[in-house]
Amino acid sequence: MITITEFQKIGVGLSGFGVFFVLFGILLYFDSVLLAFGNILFLSGLAFIIGLRRTAHFFFQRQKLRSSAFFLGGVALVLLRWPRIGMLVETYGFVLLFKSFFPMAFGFLAAALNIPFLTTILNKLSGNSSSMV
Repeated sequence: MITITEFQKIGVGLSGFGVFFVLFGILLYFDSVLLAFGNILFLSGLAFIIGLRRTAHFFFQRQKLRSSAFFLGGVALVLLRWPRIGMLVETYGFVLLFKSFFPMAFGFLAAALNIPFLTTILNKLSGNSSSMV
């Protein structure tokens, strides 16, 4: 069984509130204060969950420098009160950072949901083939 430390519990809470504030900021027509607060909470929650050293290592790997620059540049643009452009840049960086994770997430959703039409679409997105042929 995996043990979860108190710092990781705090990090999950911070990340959850960060995602909430980002979504709420988008819902309120890109409110720059809510988006900035959500970004700060999300990044600090990530640092609490996996640690400062591992967070820095994740963002500053050689093959991820471009995507990290887009993501962190988007966060900086949101903090400088350019929310629409900042969120576009941040979203592009997020997709580049986690593009290797998406097929695994789609495969997990296909297995977990088990809805025939949706499972077919998620299997195609994840690259898994469930046909017997």
